[in-house]
Amino acid sequence: MKTLITGGAGFIGSHLTEALLKEGHKVIVLDHISKQQAKNLAHLFKNKNFSFIKGDVMNRAALEKLIAKVDFIFHFAAAVGVKRVIEKPLDSLKLNVFGTQLILELAAKHKKKIMIASTSEIYGKSPKIPFEENDDRVTGPTTQSRWAYSDAKAIDEFFALAYHREKGLQVIIVRPFNVTGPRQVGSYGMVLPRFIEAAMKNEPLVIYGDGKQTRCFCHIKDAVRAFLLLAKNKRAFGEVFNVGNPRSTSIKDLAKKTIKLAGSRSKIKFIQPKKIYKGEFQDIRDRAPSIKKISKFVGYKPKYDLSDIINDIIEWNENETKR
Repeated sequence: MKTLITGGAGFIGSHLTEALLKEGHKVIVLDHISKQQAKNLAHLFKNKNFSFIKGDVMNRAALEKLIAKVDFIFHFAAAVGVKRVIEKPLDSLKLNVFGTQLILELAAKHKKKIMIASTSEIYGKSPKIPFEENDDRVTGPTTQSRWAYSDAKAIDEFFALAYHREKGLQVIIVRPFNVTGPRQVGSYGMVLPRFIEAAMKNEPLVIYGDGKQTRCFCHIKDAVRAFLLLAKNKRAFGEVFNVGNPRSTSIKDLAKKTIKLAGSRSKIKFIQPKKIYKGEFQDIRDRAPSIKKISKFVGYKPKYDLSDIINDIIEWNENETKR
């Protein structure tokens, strides 16, 4: 199979690229960064089945040429991270809405199969836990930029399902829940890599709020396996799936576990989010996925727990430091 991965130089995209190449598929990565910046892919450039193209999903002519010659599209290009969305809401909205709209249009035109990455942010601040794919969405006011990401991704899903119903587009929608692991960086607010980096330096682990908010963390290996299982399942097209690990932990307990596994002398520091985000922050107390649907469709069950994730990120960081 010849595949196109948009955003393939990113954290999730690079791991997906590796997995597809390992299965013998040809992979074209489209990303806006340069070849020199694509550190996540550096070890793949000698692979004859791999090619890298610098560009973005807003360039219609270039995008159409790529889509016309592939069999399957994994659309993972997006502006992600609460911090980035709050700081650059216009860029986030343009990429997440218009970029996805264009790629769906072209995929339908050329009759290509496609998977688009949505987000667990879709559910907003709904108090119903765990979240199921058909649950109601509960989001905040338009004056809070944080909700622009959730709503943009919801529009992506509406477009995808509309193309499926009206044009017969073979599309799968996935909603990742706190997927993390080696190569993920904390610069856009991702909590676990941020904690681990601080712990390895014996610096304070900063928690925004009281630390009682809960999250579920999914190893990148589990997530990629889920994506590939879905892509190979004919019944998955036209459907929406949560992808994650339903085991929940508080952010305070996450910090404690990180310190312990890293053998760190770090302390935990609590800061009110509004001091960092200037009033542009509404936290979500609890977020957990139901994985009943994806388990029913493809037999997916997570293999890795939180300790596995933390240990793997620590090991990766140590190896990166030695280079």
